Amino acid sequence: MVFAPGEKPGNEPEEVRLQNASKQIVQNAILQAVRQVSQESQHREERISDSRGHIQLGVGELTKKHEKK
Repeated sequence: MVFAPGEKPGNEPEEVRLQNASKQIVQNAILQAVRQVSQESQHREERISDSRGHIQLGVGELTKKHEKK
């Protein structure tokens, strides 16, 4: 086995620890991104529902005014 300058034999536990830490960082970043996308989608759906509610109310009001005539 060939070691780079400054690298010492027996550093495998350190390397494994760093790999595990790196995996954890990536997993956390992915989880955070998924949560953010989920929240943005939920907010988008709420805005769409709100706008549909306003449109439906407007149509209902027009119908009621038309019935009174």
